[in-house]
Formats: sequence, structure tokens, C-alpha cells
Amino acid sequence: MSAFRTTRWSLILQTRFGGPEARDALESLCRIYRPAVVAYVRRHGYAPADAEDLAQSFYADILGRDFHARADPARGRFRAYLLTALRHFVASSRAHDDALKRGGQASHLSLGLDDADGHIDVTDDGESPDEVFDRVWAVTVLDQAIDRLERETQRAGKVGLFRELKVFLVEDPQGDDYAHLAERLGMRPNTIAVAVHRLRRRLRAQVGMVLNETVDDPACADAEMAHLKAALGAPAHASIGV
Repeated sequence: MSAFRTTRWSLILQTRFGGPEARDALESLCRIYRPAVVAYVRRHGYAPADAEDLAQSFYADILGRDFHARADPARGRFRAYLLTALRHFVASSRAHDDALKRGGQASHLSLGLDDADGHIDVTDDGESPDEVFDRVWAVTVLDQAIDRLERETQRAGKVGLFRELKVFLVEDPQGDDYAHLAERLGMRPNTIAVAVHRLRRRLRAQVGMVLNETVDDPACADAEMAHLKAALGAPAHASIGV
């Protein structure tokens, strides 16, 4: 436990949300997970503009008040803390907000978030707001890890190859995908396969690094990795080991 390095979330907890470093850390985490917050609010039936406004109010509430003074909903993990605080905030807001859309409209929402922008489109009528939150949270973590990996390959002078192979990081190749790409790049298919394997291994490490910033205990980090795996869907993302 003592060997576990200080993370953004542990810094926030240790300083009881006080001081400029803790506030900067909290603002950074809130900014990263804003898509999940907006997705959760949208799933409750709010229109896009109203969801953005409510998310802004939610973050203003977190940053402007001493949430640590309340009963701690999930000390070890920022994701669980944020979701619990969001549940209470939205439940309170619903009682006073006439903009809430009820009935059938609430089960046919399209968030307008697509993979090209680093997000996902949430339209599954069977998903609860909590499930939507976790799904978008997981994709956001994965996006953060991929961005870090791209910067890593750029420093190593291999960003060009990374961008060619990026499509295979979370999806297995189909048919002769490797063969066609190898021919175009003047490489052997086996070389492509080895490069993808190495990138997937590095991606998993980067996912772990992103998650570590949001916990204050290594056991929580392991639990978050398992939660992310479940949220993404293990079969679809088994190739990167998450």
C-alpha cells in the first residue's frame, strides 16, 4: 500500500479537496469524464442542450462545495464517486426541472456521439442511465489510453505505422486484412501481426495507467480494470486484454 504512488484521486482525498493542486486534479478528472456525465443525463430524458447545462451545473456544484464533508459514496474510485454524486444531483434536479422529457421519448435517445470523436452512440433502449454512464466512461478511458499510446509511438518515431495499425487495436482483423496492409506497406503479414500484438500489450498498460490516476489503492485499480472490461464487453475487446 505504501509503495502505491500518489494519483490524482488520492491527492484529492488526502488534501480533502483543498488547495490548488487538488482542485486542478479534480477539474482534470471532471473534464475527462464529462462525456459520461452528459450521457447519463441524456439517458434520463434531457434534451442535448439541457443535458449540457445540467452537467455544467453538476460540475460547478462539485467544484464549489465540500463534497468530502458528506458521507463518502466510494472513497477508493473516482468513477464510483462521480456516479453516486451524479445520481443524487439528477434526482434532485428532476423534481424542479420542467425540461425533463418523460415517457416514450426517454427510451429513444441518440446522443450524437460517434467513434470519430472518441465517443460512442448510446441508443440501446435496454440500457439504464448507470449502464450508459459506464459504457461512455469505459470508451473515454480507452480513448485516453490510445491517445497516450499514439504520443508514445510519435516519440519513438513510429507514429506512421501506429496510425496504419490503430484500427486493429480493439478489433480483430478480418480475412486478409493483414495481408492487404502488408502488401501496401511493403511488409510481411507476420511482421504486421507481431506489431499489432505489441501495440495491444502497450495499450493495456496505458489503460492501466489512466485508471490508476482515478483510484487511491492498487486493489481498486484492479477492480476498475474488471469493471471497464465488463462495460466494454469482453468478447469485443478481448484482443487488448481488458
